[in-house]
Amino acid sequence: MKVIYQADKNYPEKLQHIYAPPAKLYLLGDEIILDKPSIAIIGCRQASDYGKKMAFRFAYELAKQGVVVISGLARGIDTCSHLGAVKANGQTIAVLGSGFGHIYPAENKGLCREIIQRGGAILTEYAPESKPEKMHFPARNRLISGLSNGVLVVEAKEKSGTLITVDYALDQGKEVFMIPGNITNQNSKGTNSLIQQGAKLVTKVEDILEELL
Repeated sequence: MKVIYQADKNYPEKLQHIYAPPAKLYLLGDEIILDKPSIAIIGCRQASDYGKKMAFRFAYELAKQGVVVISGLARGIDTCSHLGAVKANGQTIAVLGSGFGHIYPAENKGLCREIIQRGGAILTEYAPESKPEKMHFPARNRLISGLSNGVLVVEAKEKSGTLITVDYALDQGKEVFMIPGNITNQNSKGTNSLIQQGAKLVTKVEDILEELL
């Protein structure tokens, strides 16, 4: 485990400019990737099969292009995004809402090992003994968007934690991308609404790459 302080030269430049940058970060894995071109892929925990497939596919294809995939290790879209990047032998960063002593959800401990083996990283602002408190997850979302060059939302309900990350991304001046969803599915109400408000609709990886790189 490495501890990176805000005053250190290896502190991620992208995080220096966000709201309330952490005074220190705890890291497992390769710190070099923290400043590489990256995309955050986020969405519902109770994701549909369609959402899971899209998260995996976009993460896989973006990782193949050398883009670092960032997500929050949660069930659903987050997990599928990390898995897509790992399957592509690409790099991914998992940002936790807990300390390393309490990986959450516990079933993703093996995935954490795979992420590190593929040259990725696990990152948190919480000390190793910190448990996954409910208030930690909205706060960690500012790091997910802050580390990224853009945010891709796969599925989001009308009122969801995913939209907190979108708000952070917009405040940080990041590009926001949306995968359109089934209009009869509750998981698509948030994404389809944001498309109506001007978020960029994407149907293929090239739609993201032309803006990101």
